[in-house]
Amino acid sequence: MWLYRDLDDTTLHQALQSPKITLAGHRTPKIYGTLARASGNRMKRENRVFLASEAEAIALGFRPCGHCLKEAYRAWICSTR
Repeated sequence: MWLYRDLDDTTLHQALQSPKITLAGHRTPKIYGTLARASGNRMKRENRVFLASEAEAIALGFRPCGHCLKEAYRAWICSTR
């Protein structure tokens, strides 16, 4: 997991162009989603994190976004009931 606040613009740009980062998330409510989500752009820099994979996100206690990852969110909801 990479914290947005710890990355300078050059490092972040390079990481986003490589397969290292595939998902983004919000640190406080622990929600992850795709990089294309508009809500991620509105998020405060200190709250945004970048993740390498869905497995990493789940291992860190994040849940899928109900808007951009509908199927994963449905599976997550079913597994928590």
